[in-house]
Amino acid sequence: MSDFLPITYQEMKQRGWEQPDFVYVSGDAYVDHPSFGAAIISRLLEDKGYKVAMLSQPNWKNCEDFKRFGRPKLGFLVSAGNIDSMVAHYTAAKKRRHDDAYSPGNQAGRRPDRAVIVYCNRIREAYGDIPVVIGGIEASLRRFAHYDYWDDKVRRSILFDSGADILSYGMGEHQTVEIAKRLASGEPVKEMTDILGTCVITDFEHLPEKFLECDSFEKVSTDKVAYARSSRLEFDEHDYMTGRNLVQRCQGKYLLQNKPAAPLTQKELDYVYSLPYQRMYHPSYEAEGGVPAIKEVEFSIAHNRGCFGSCNFCALAFHQGRYITCRSEQSVLNEARNMTYNPRFKGYIHDVGGPTADFRRPSCEKQKKYGMCKGKKCLAPTPCKQLVVDHTEYINLLRKIREIPGIKRVFVRSGIRFDYVVADKDEKFLDEIVRHHVSGQLKVAPEHCAAAVLDKMGKPHIETYEKFQEKFYRLTKAAGKEQYLVPYLMSSHPGSTLKSAVELALFLKKNHIRPEQVQDFYPTPATVSTCMFYTGLDPYTMQEVYVPRTPEEKAMQRALLQYFRPQNREIVVRALIKAHRTDLIGSGENCLIPLDPKTRKLLEELAPKREKQRRISRYNTKAPRRGAGRNAAGKSPSYKRGKR
Repeated sequence: MSDFLPITYQEMKQRGWEQPDFVYVSGDAYVDHPSFGAAIISRLLEDKGYKVAMLSQPNWKNCEDFKRFGRPKLGFLVSAGNIDSMVAHYTAAKKRRHDDAYSPGNQAGRRPDRAVIVYCNRIREAYGDIPVVIGGIEASLRRFAHYDYWDDKVRRSILFDSGADILSYGMGEHQTVEIAKRLASGEPVKEMTDILGTCVITDFEHLPEKFLECDSFEKVSTDKVAYARSSRLEFDEHDYMTGRNLVQRCQGKYLLQNKPAAPLTQKELDYVYSLPYQRMYHPSYEAEGGVPAIKEVEFSIAHNRGCFGSCNFCALAFHQGRYITCRSEQSVLNEARNMTYNPRFKGYIHDVGGPTADFRRPSCEKQKKYGMCKGKKCLAPTPCKQLVVDHTEYINLLRKIREIPGIKRVFVRSGIRFDYVVADKDEKFLDEIVRHHVSGQLKVAPEHCAAAVLDKMGKPHIETYEKFQEKFYRLTKAAGKEQYLVPYLMSSHPGSTLKSAVELALFLKKNHIRPEQVQDFYPTPATVSTCMFYTGLDPYTMQEVYVPRTPEEKAMQRALLQYFRPQNREIVVRALIKAHRTDLIGSGENCLIPLDPKTRKLLEELAPKREKQRRISRYNTKAPRRGAGRNAAGKSPSYKRGKR
């Protein structure tokens, strides 16, 4: 059927169903678009012949809403939505968000904290031992014992707290179809302990013959070295070709993670994207203003999955995986062509991308046979010698989309990997992007400039970004355009000291970059960076890592990246005093803060007595001592009174 799946009992009855096979419970509003995991899984099951009812953002205060469709024949599928419910609700400073793009009218509060756990417990209240399968990013990233930033402690696997029968990790298509097939055949859900890409709770007698054991929940929750050691094992065994069964003891039971499921082949990916999505939110939300999350994706095309860039702070590597799969050219062209028949389409495709827009092939030939290298990165800190850089297929795809009648412009917004572009000796790709696919601004992600911080992020050093920046502006000028790079930047990542933040502020000033937005590092579950944040250890070297933890220091690092804002002046002055960089206050070329009367007063109030005396002596001297008062560039600015 080509219409929306039923969201009410009446809609289900209109289809002639007495009961659904599955009820899909989601923390997001119902948006039938392939950018939403709920849409993909529900449409896939529908195409396999199963009846799926959608229970989006149910009232979780009691179990009544979970009975909306009656008892499903096969079971419940539960997801918190496209993002972790705690990330949806709280900022990196743990402040409650006032909006939610995945809810009608952008209204926050339509889902509970820890949505997967709450929903599953309500289902158990309603129907007892009915089969419950959890999936999506919240379940996937919390499948092992994990550090939880909001509780500031290690929580056990979400399988234990939710009481679900099976956890489907990763993208989920293969394992969901297998689970449905077995349930429909009458196999008890408790016996489904061997499905690839799933986790279950079992006892020692029912573990597989071969497995690796992580340190127990009891161990990792009290021993940070054990946590870091187990985290590395979990990361390394996530490759579908080389990954092995993992187990983790918890309170007398065992969490069993079966080997990862294989990513979809190109043929399978094409099939998934050919399903009859409405590509819009359910009409029932129109009265509330619709669902804002559709705006950026309604006329965007996802052409690939996976990311071998594998930044340490990004959850993609532990969810989608590092192996690249992509849709065929024809599949993408068909989707683009179909957009032109949509009455809402104005001729602009907002994006042709994915986790990383310009990846259309595996990083090297070797991984096709041996899988991804453990403990190594394809691009950082420098590109691997085995890396194959080829943009030909991607740029040809963009050209063909541009030629479709009814399409005016095709933009690329979802993450050009600048280090991959720099590694391409042929500038034709970047030149074509500059000429045809940038809407005034191109967003890229250098994240920082300090080498020590970038190493902990798993990013290339800043020299690579500077090469990209030079190429971009040179080609932009040659094209006769006025376009700009918008860099994503992150403060307070593990490894970033106050000195590192000052270094980044100086880099921004030198390059005339004034970021409007800065992201504080957010310790989301199951990333390498979150492991560093919690343990203070790099899980791959077991060396200590500096971690900015106090709200005061985090605020200082963030403010330094926006040193130019008047409202940040006091905190920047505090940061410069603490970093022993008061030489950056004044009129010198590299100075971040001018020494006006307001700043002078701040210095007198904030600087320690000895520092205050030194500065008063220094600034009251008509001619500075030789060698005194030099700024970061080694130049001696004038300190004549009234000339600043």
